[in-house]
Amino acid sequence: MSRIAIYPGSFDPVTFGHLDIMQRASQTVDELVVAVLENHAKIALFSVEERVKMLKIITKDYPNVRVESFHGLLVDFAREQGAGFIIRGLRAITDFDYELQMAQTNRIMAPGVDTIFFATNLEYAYLSSTTVREVASYGGDITKFVPESVARAVEEKIRDRYS
Repeated sequence: MSRIAIYPGSFDPVTFGHLDIMQRASQTVDELVVAVLENHAKIALFSVEERVKMLKIITKDYPNVRVESFHGLLVDFAREQGAGFIIRGLRAITDFDYELQMAQTNRIMAPGVDTIFFATNLEYAYLSSTTVREVASYGGDITKFVPESVARAVEEKIRDRYS
C-alpha cells in the first residue's frame, strides 16, 4: 500500500520553513500532496492559482511531490486523494496545542487518517507567512525567508497593491 500524505496550508507566501517540512516529509512518504487551502475568510496576498503555480515551480525537483488546491474539510480532501497521513509543522508549543486539537478532531472524522508532526528546523522556528508579508509591506528584504522567485513575486504584489 502506498503511503500518501497531505501537507495543507495557505502558503501565502511559501517560506523556507514550509520548504523544509516539504523536503523532509517527501523523504518519509511515497507521495506528498501539497494542498493549498482556498480560504475565503482570509484576505490573501496571492490568489490560490498564483500560490499553486509558485509551489509547483519551487517543488519541481521533488519527483514525489504534487501540488493541488482544495476547499472544504481537509479530511474529505485527504480521503479523495487516498491519503493516510496529514503532515503538520510545529514551530512552538502554541502550535502544538492547536494542531493536537485539529489532529484529534480529524482522527474522529476520518479514523484512517493520522497526523504526523514535524518539528520546524530551528533556523525557521520564528518564520511565518504573516511575518514575511509584514516585512515586505515595509520594504524589508525577505530573501532570507523565501526563495528568490517568491521574493520577487511578493515584492511585485506589494508594489502593485500600494502604488
